[in-house]
Amino acid sequence: MKKTANPIYKRILLKLSGEALMGDSKRLGIDPQTVDQISQEIAEVAQLGVEIGIIIGGGNIFRGLSASARGMDRVTADYMGMLATVINALALQDYLERHGLETRVMTAIKMEELAEPFIRRRAITHLQRGKIVIFGAGTGNPYFTTDTAAALRAIEIEADAILKGTKVDGVYDQDPLLHPEAVKFDQLKYMEVVQRQLKVMDTTAVTLCMENNLPILVFNLKKKGNLKRVVLGEQIGTKVIGE
Repeated sequence: MKKTANPIYKRILLKLSGEALMGDSKRLGIDPQTVDQISQEIAEVAQLGVEIGIIIGGGNIFRGLSASARGMDRVTADYMGMLATVINALALQDYLERHGLETRVMTAIKMEELAEPFIRRRAITHLQRGKIVIFGAGTGNPYFTTDTAAALRAIEIEADAILKGTKVDGVYDQDPLLHPEAVKFDQLKYMEVVQRQLKVMDTTAVTLCMENNLPILVFNLKKKGNLKRVVLGEQIGTKVIGE
């Protein structure tokens, strides 16, 4: 595979929200044009020789916590949310392969007609062979978010960093879409995120990253070329690191 630049990360875990696959649509579901654009961004990074694992949420289809708040059994609702992440994983797989990438979907819940069960050593082997590995069904357990699943899988596959693609260009002290005066952070410590209750990732995920000294980079996925810029070490978005 021809390399055109020098990435600062050899292996990354890309965390995408389910809502990222909706694009600008207000309707729940998957926007094909948006998924194709995200796939193109990932393909450009893969061409640099970077090994890529991906976790996708399921909020564009079903959100377990919201359903449980409306009276549904929490465990049942969370399992339904896990299945939604698998739907998104299969959609992304399809578009990535249209861009000439080899992929594997691995799930925490066995569904072998659709995907491989998650086995850590097998996942690492796939990555070493240049395949994009998409992890579906979260951790396989209720009460855990896809943020926590992203931190767990990143640690298990020995990723160099978690890259969290969002709709804003980093972490702010308040929602910049609602508060124009919001202040952006270029860099944060893990404990600052927890103490300030900043919406980077949930507390369990941040704690896992802190204990394993795993950097979190939050950036605007909607801006074309940003994923590649982050991988090449440009100072965009917000970086969460240790002391």
